[in-house]
Amino acid sequence: MRNVVIIPTYNEKSNIEPMVRKVLSIEGDYHLLIIDDGSPDGTASIVKELQEEYQGTLHLIEREGKLGLGTAYIAGFKWAISNGYEFIFEMDADFSHNPDDLNRLLDACEKGADVAIGSRYIKGVNVVNWPMKRVLMSYFASMYVRMVTGMKIMDTTAGFKCYRAKVLKSFELDKIRFKGYAFQIEMKFTAWKMGYNIVEVPIVFTERREGVSKMSGGIFNEAFWGVLSMKFKSFGKKYKAAS
Repeated sequence: MRNVVIIPTYNEKSNIEPMVRKVLSIEGDYHLLIIDDGSPDGTASIVKELQEEYQGTLHLIEREGKLGLGTAYIAGFKWAISNGYEFIFEMDADFSHNPDDLNRLLDACEKGADVAIGSRYIKGVNVVNWPMKRVLMSYFASMYVRMVTGMKIMDTTAGFKCYRAKVLKSFELDKIRFKGYAFQIEMKFTAWKMGYNIVEVPIVFTERREGVSKMSGGIFNEAFWGVLSMKFKSFGKKYKAAS
């Protein structure tokens, strides 16, 4: 077992079956872990039916209610580490991240990256079907994070990533404090402070095909104020990477 893709879900019944079939059809020995937060639309039931077809490669963690993106990934990371995976991926369920790019992230890690980021902004702005207001908000949010933190990462809020397992093993995962999209910033900031090699791989991000976006004003508020708090609390804190 080398590679596991972690996908958190909430009301993704229209996307989950095609996503499962696509990820598990890609060459590269991928397993898939779905973490469902009690989707009332039956997303988890669809995954359970598919598990009969994909025995040993499709896994499911069911949680009661919406507990947050960050806690879903933390649960997934712990599961992946305990099950011995070498490369651990984050990806959305709605096809905004192209599963065909998984091998490009894996290739970056196999060539020396500790964290590979599927980046919308490393080569211009590669976003499809977003209104201009949202493009500008996302782009300037990443610029703001770079200014506050000092990170040289262009897409600081990206949620399409590959980690070497050693990176996640060295994190104090239970001390990652953000639950929304600021979680993505905090994970990158921690890896950067620990001195890990972070590589951005250019991707094209496409707005979801089906379902409803989970983005909200509260998410951006958490990120805005959370970044300032995170930076302040980092002063004097010791960060030690795995050898």
